[in-house]
Amino acid sequence: MALTNEQIIALYRNLVRADEFNKMMYRRMMQGKLIGFYHPAEGAIAPGVGASTFLKKDDNLSPHHRGHGITHMLCKGIDIKYYLAEHTGKETGCCKGRSAFHFSFPEHKVYMMSGFIGYNFAPVVGWGFAAKRRAQGQVVMNCSGDGSYGQGRAHEAMLMSQNWQLPVIFFCENNGMSIFSTAQEMHPQENIASLADGFGMPSLIVDGQDVFAVAEASLQAIERARNGGGPTFIEAKTLRFNEHDIGTPDLSGWEERSEEEHHAMREREPIRIATERVLGDSLLTQNEIDQIVQEALAEIEAVEQFADESPIARPPVEELMAGVFAD
Repeated sequence: MALTNEQIIALYRNLVRADEFNKMMYRRMMQGKLIGFYHPAEGAIAPGVGASTFLKKDDNLSPHHRGHGITHMLCKGIDIKYYLAEHTGKETGCCKGRSAFHFSFPEHKVYMMSGFIGYNFAPVVGWGFAAKRRAQGQVVMNCSGDGSYGQGRAHEAMLMSQNWQLPVIFFCENNGMSIFSTAQEMHPQENIASLADGFGMPSLIVDGQDVFAVAEASLQAIERARNGGGPTFIEAKTLRFNEHDIGTPDLSGWEERSEEEHHAMREREPIRIATERVLGDSLLTQNEIDQIVQEALAEIEAVEQFADESPIARPPVEELMAGVFAD
């Protein structure tokens, strides 16, 4: 599905925002200003931006844990200041500072994060079933990594979604790494999308470093789902420039990833690819790009100020227990 110039510029703007927010989170983690941990998204920002930019507010989104879902949620219109406050242990956080990196934005149809890989496959079937019954054109975007497709619930979810023709998009962000294990070790086929063949589900494989290619595939799947065409599997082949999470070794199997591998990966940096496109097609000037970067930095400054100035969460025991047990 060809993109309009307006869509290309919107994607570029969101890509820059996602990149700068990821840099901010990395910096704050290294400064000791985040509680918990952070899974950096450098190199893998384009899939979330391409998958989420053109979702509607009423569409369900299950973000990927890479970048803690910020690259996805930014593009769906979620105000990240409440999520940064959550990461900072502040009362103004989206979960009142109780959860570190977990999120909940029900007004945007983004409900949860879990520490269990592949946790999202069961809920998305329920959301898809509800969306089909409502028949209002709502879709479900389910983002997860290649490692999650080793979970049995992933196969169950794909089977049920295809059988019931649910408006679910299975969006696989394949960076080739499940913490330290490679995709070659974990999957018998080169393409994770080959799993969809066994269920008779249409699939698309795209360059996950090219935000525009990701968005074209996502728009195609979104339109198909809205029109009652059932689920689609999208595999975005992307890269993970950093370690799995800040502080762990950057290993591939038992060996540290080499400088040569890192250098080759960074030649495929998403901002670089997108900038060459918008400049080459004369859609943006360098001055306009610089302005987009400055706007993103100003947005981040306001978000950080909100989080830093918010009160620290100090809930009494009674309030904590009230969040555990139902009345």
